[in-house]
Amino acid sequence: MAHQADFTVRETAELSGVAPGTIEKAIQSKIVPTFPATLHNNSKPTRHLPRGAVVFFHALKAARLTRLPVTHKKKIWQRLAGMEWPRLENIEFSPYTVLHLENVPAELVAATDRYLRDREAFIHSDPDILGGTPVIRGTRITVYSVLGRLDGGETIDDLVEDYPEIDPRAFETAELYARSHPLRGRPAGRPWKTAS
Repeated sequence: MAHQADFTVRETAELSGVAPGTIEKAIQSKIVPTFPATLHNNSKPTRHLPRGAVVFFHALKAARLTRLPVTHKKKIWQRLAGMEWPRLENIEFSPYTVLHLENVPAELVAATDRYLRDREAFIHSDPDILGGTPVIRGTRITVYSVLGRLDGGETIDDLVEDYPEIDPRAFETAELYARSHPLRGRPAGRPWKTAS
């Protein structure tokens, strides 16, 4: 599996279904590699993981092996990193102990590749457009406005009805991108103060 700087920590967390802290811990323990990468005209490179990390974290969580010793996790990662994507084989990481990668849903592998491809096709950031806020390519619709509408109870179908010229996959990609790239800065209002 080629090492590419594919996903941020948060994208890996969203796709694999694990907490970002779990991924950060694995990075600190040098279980999985990271690579500097710059996406969408950002001036500052961030740490990215190869797409195989999505399968790695999902498989460990699904098999309830998140508390394995670091040496076993490193061995699993090394074997997984040497596989041809998307063909996954079971990994024996200690005598008679096997991580069954055939249990990884094919949809997870397909969704990982689809998001990688669609992120490049549909999400765009340009300092001259809304100050560089990520938008759906060819529009001024920000990924955060898409997320806000979906979190507010609307559906992808509602968005498509409002914007029939936009591929529904663009909205799906924008949602995942916005969730995994939260806006920086203080939240509006006083979230620490409860309403009376």
